[in-house]
Amino acid sequence: MAEFEGCPGSRMADFRGKDEGGGDAPAGKVASQLRQWPIQMHLISPMAPYYQGADVLLSADCVAYAFGGFHPEFLSAKGGSTSGGKGKAIGIACPKLDEGQDVYVEKIKSWIEDAKINTLTVLIMQVPCCMGLLQLAKQAAESAKRKVPIKYIVVGVQGEILKEEWV
Repeated sequence: MAEFEGCPGSRMADFRGKDEGGGDAPAGKVASQLRQWPIQMHLISPMAPYYQGADVLLSADCVAYAFGGFHPEFLSAKGGSTSGGKGKAIGIACPKLDEGQDVYVEKIKSWIEDAKINTLTVLIMQVPCCMGLLQLAKQAAESAKRKVPIKYIVVGVQGEILKEEWV
């Protein structure tokens, strides 16, 4: 693995020597669990019907690429959703590259207050810049009158779950 100076999130890493056999990965195609569009935070409406009373996943863009089982583990009803088998509604963002993140705080606050979401799960990568997404969620939650449980999950750059806890 080669590394260069600079932001840990921008360092080059080569994982080609990692177990490429797939281990216990499902054979063939895996069905998408995505139940809505759009998903990018700048494009979503917090009042869309799929957010109403939902369990919501706020994911950093890179998580879906690093975590091989993203759809079945985090989007499907089988992945721990408490929304009566409907799966999770989702919003995605990049806390390092996206501009206008103040809009994200307002949208998350609207999820909490107006859409009356059940839970918010924030999925971030282990790189320091990704913590910004959790901070946006916390800021929105602190300014909201209504309170919801918030969990955050940290995913390693090789796809392993490093941390999972409630805020």
